Amino acid sequence: MKIVEHCDILSKGNFATSKIWKKACADVEKAIRATDWPHGSGKFTIYPESGKKTGQGSGVLPIKEPCIKKLRELGWETEDLPKIEGGVLGTGDLDALFKSESGYIGFEWETGNISSSHRAINKLLLTLQKGGIKGGILVVPSNKLKPYLTDRIGNIGELRPYFPLWSTIQLKEGVLRIIVVEHDATSTSVPKIPKGTNGWAKGKSYST
Repeated sequence: MKIVEHCDILSKGNFATSKIWKKACADVEKAIRATDWPHGSGKFTIYPESGKKTGQGSGVLPIKEPCIKKLRELGWETEDLPKIEGGVLGTGDLDALFKSESGYIGFEWETGNISSSHRAINKLLLTLQKGGIKGGILVVPSNKLKPYLTDRIGNIGELRPYFPLWSTIQLKEGVLRIIVVEHDATSTSVPKIPKGTNGWAKGKSYST
């Protein structure tokens, strides 16, 4: 999978230029680039079908599995995450967490609808304000990838208009970054990515 853009919504204080933040971002980018479909193929190829109708297009949940596996290999915590102090964000809201001497860095790959994306960003912003985390990273699909996924998936096109508002949040130190990802190729010879059977909820239950 390729990264087509990263957007720093907030970038305040010394942490924004620290070695720890740079390492965390490098880890995340390495993990994203290791994300493939079909799993094990070495690149991310999407079946080119619109996801607007029931039973069509691809799901989202399985996409992030290689990324989370890679982050775990790089030392991030992905299971039984420790409690985050000082904010409304809970570790149940996160896919991965990196603990550093400067504080926690949270990682989330968006698998919900656009409302879910807004909730995730609001939680990250509030927890940054309260000092629960020092950095937050949210991965969302590009405008080119979103049509092939479940309808109304959170995406950069619908989030971008709110950047000016979020950037006014008062923060002494910390970073909130959105990373935009896209497929490497399209092909009708690859299987569609399975969709979840439980609506927008997270889990391991998939259907075709």
